[in-house]
Amino acid sequence: MSEITKESSSPLLPERYPTPDFFVCDLFDAAPKGDMASMEHPIFSLSTKPDTRIRRYEHNGRFVEIIPSVKGLATMHDRDVLIYAISQLIAGLNEGREPSQIVRFKAYDILQATNRVTDGRGYNGLKAALERLSGTRITTNITTAETEVFDGFGLIERFRIVRQTRDGRMQEVEIKLSDWVFNAIRAKEVLTLHRDYFRLRKPLERRVYELARKHCGAQGNWKISLDLLQKKSGSNSTAREFKRLVQNITSQDAKYAHMPDYSVRIEGEHVLFANRGTVHHREATNATTSIRLKPETYEQARDAAPSWDIHYLEREWRDWIKEPPTHPDSAFVGFCKKWFQTRGAA
Repeated sequence: MSEITKESSSPLLPERYPTPDFFVCDLFDAAPKGDMASMEHPIFSLSTKPDTRIRRYEHNGRFVEIIPSVKGLATMHDRDVLIYAISQLIAGLNEGREPSQIVRFKAYDILQATNRVTDGRGYNGLKAALERLSGTRITTNITTAETEVFDGFGLIERFRIVRQTRDGRMQEVEIKLSDWVFNAIRAKEVLTLHRDYFRLRKPLERRVYELARKHCGAQGNWKISLDLLQKKSGSNSTAREFKRLVQNITSQDAKYAHMPDYSVRIEGEHVLFANRGTVHHREATNATTSIRLKPETYEQARDAAPSWDIHYLEREWRDWIKEPPTHPDSAFVGFCKKWFQTRGAA
């Protein structure tokens, strides 16, 4: 079977950029992150058409009211903008940089990083997403970083297209994140998402995955009733129609195993998620790849293991460690010394 046939048979969108551009590799190295508050609660619309209904969700004493603009509620696919911004800021925090509530990025970069097309459709879709994100207003008593915000606020407070090409296509975009989202970033109340999240076609698939990622996490499995799953997903379908939609997802997952991180199946009136084992591995990998060694550490490592390719040894070391050491620079030099003692010159 050809690669084209395999790709077309999968429920996932094609992976448009399997080999990232060397000059934007940092964008792909920044693991996708979602803030836990909006992963837990149905903030985003599952509709692919303009959704202008006011929504209110209440559960265990917490509430969130979402009020759309005339252009409709922010959608699950609009959420990509927030995921991208959160991912970049968390990557900076991990490197010791202070985050800024104002984030600037290249439009082309976000389209690539979120697996979107980079033609006119992609830029038009990004502009529409920014308009819905800034126009959707929220009132809630849900806290981020132990802070309750009762004022109405947008998912992004504002956006600005900084530069455009001669044909009117945006090049750079600047957004100001809401206090609610920014507080979550500073407190690192975020979870790492599988990159195939951006390849999920259906808004409900994305929402179901988010809920599994939030509630199942690294546990072996998680079980939820269809009624509660519908409430948490924010679906406006009838109970019967919602069950049919979930059954479509589970039947495709049984055939293609396309849902990231967790398999999903229905048993009676419950939905069962089983961890595929990728979450723990990915989190461990992300933790080690976030380590940044000092320039002088490489010189010390070269002295410790003369004639060896230091970058090869660094890859071996990162694969060997299970979690970031307290003192990574000295740990890497120690690894190189031991390597040279046991293997000698290259």
